[in-house]
Amino acid sequence: MINKIKLMVCLVPLFGFLITSGYCEDGSSVVVIYNSLLRESKEVALHYSKLRNVPSNQILGFDLPSDEAMTRKDYQLKLEIPLLKKLIDTKLFESYTNKGKVMLPPLRSKIRYGVLCYGVPVKILEDKNVASKDDGQIPQKLNRNEASVDSELTCLPRGPFTYRLDGPALNPVFMTTNNNLIHPTNGVLIVTRLDGPTSKIAMSLVDKAIEAEKTGLWGRAYFDLRGVTDGAYAEGDKWLLESAFWCTRLGFETVVDTNSTTFPADFPMSHIAIYAGWYDDNVSGPFLKDSVEFMPGAFAYHLHSFSCEKLRTTTARWVGPLLAKGVTVTMGSVNEPGLGGTPYIPVFLTQFLLRGSTFGESFIVSQHTISWQNVAIGDPLYQPFKKNLEEWQKALEKTDSKNLEWVYLRWVNINLGAGRSPTNMIEYLEKQDLTRKSSILQEKLAELYLAEKKYDDALNCLELAFKNKCSLNQRIRIALNYTDTLISLGRQEKALAFLKQTEKTYPQLFENQLLKDKFQTISQKAGNK
Repeated sequence: MINKIKLMVCLVPLFGFLITSGYCEDGSSVVVIYNSLLRESKEVALHYSKLRNVPSNQILGFDLPSDEAMTRKDYQLKLEIPLLKKLIDTKLFESYTNKGKVMLPPLRSKIRYGVLCYGVPVKILEDKNVASKDDGQIPQKLNRNEASVDSELTCLPRGPFTYRLDGPALNPVFMTTNNNLIHPTNGVLIVTRLDGPTSKIAMSLVDKAIEAEKTGLWGRAYFDLRGVTDGAYAEGDKWLLESAFWCTRLGFETVVDTNSTTFPADFPMSHIAIYAGWYDDNVSGPFLKDSVEFMPGAFAYHLHSFSCEKLRTTTARWVGPLLAKGVTVTMGSVNEPGLGGTPYIPVFLTQFLLRGSTFGESFIVSQHTISWQNVAIGDPLYQPFKKNLEEWQKALEKTDSKNLEWVYLRWVNINLGAGRSPTNMIEYLEKQDLTRKSSILQEKLAELYLAEKKYDDALNCLELAFKNKCSLNQRIRIALNYTDTLISLGRQEKALAFLKQTEKTYPQLFENQLLKDKFQTISQKAGNK
């Protein structure tokens, strides 16, 4: 079943939960790492460093393998040890020595983030020479030593050979709400990467992140559950439902699919700001379309044990294809992490959306384990929610931005969640000059009128929304809702006339199988009658 999520929540103050961190970092807190044997890798590093003002002494190249995977020996000798030495020599890590030995974690650090660029290997292969302890502390299926390069580098401030490599290590900052604790002096480096199927896609990630920071991340939220109600995997559905709850509370139009399969291929998934789902082996559903309506700055994540087994691809697994379709930030696993070893998505989203933390901060606190299988792709400094909704409204009103329609929509949903009536929200929207010109707000008005059983008013709003400027998938959704509303009111002839006219005016809409089937069904019923 796919529907708008309906949640009963307690009445809360209007601004009571619109919290943001209010803190913004720059490139001086970042070390950028690239493969010096690959020209494209350096280009990505320089592009990012220029846009984020990373000091030149914090752009570091290393001679690395060109494949996505590297051996444990290569990781240690070509990346881990040389990188740590460079950080200490350049005083980015400041430590004391004891009998000639550098003591770690560092006493002070000028950096918090590491950015790996396209061309840096993604995963470390299993090494049979690494000793494995069978001491019962780690379940047998997790007693392995392969890992993502990114997650292993998260442990860099601890120093090489200071922790066991067989199995995951506990993340000391898991679920912390104090971002100041996420620091190399506490043994943790925040690591993400600018990567993807091509170096051009990798480079674009910072461009889109900066655009969204300037204009806001707006749109709708989609969550794709499996309909699991018991057993170990029910926890995954619980995570996604909790995430949907928070998106609803924060005012996003939130759609939840509880079917065992992913969203249907022709589901009209418009204006995607946030997507999270599970558990297909490879990219599926609407994301196979030539064009996917990801908004600038969009976050998308599909939970699967091997979602990032291959990264530099547009067709296999999930991470590469999502990046190719226009996602700005995403996450994945290079190998089986176990469900508990994947990012805890409700923590990630509340940190990112509610507290206004950076993408990197939100990612690291959502992980129960490090030195394990996860990767985050995107600019770690990306922070589209450093302003709360009231601050965004004031900023967008100064430029008369069309994005105000999303601000008004979120206020409506926040108030509805806080117990205000649809009638109150109808009055609010009708007072806004932008409402009549906005298909986004007219579509919402129609929903509110339907809730009040004012069917003709709802139909009028849907008609106006359909005539206004729409994205392709929004227009399909409006056409479906308009037709369904007419049929529920017994106005089949008008529904058929609408679809006939729509086919003439917008023939491309009927490439959508859902709309095509509806047209065929209504036509057959009219003919039989």
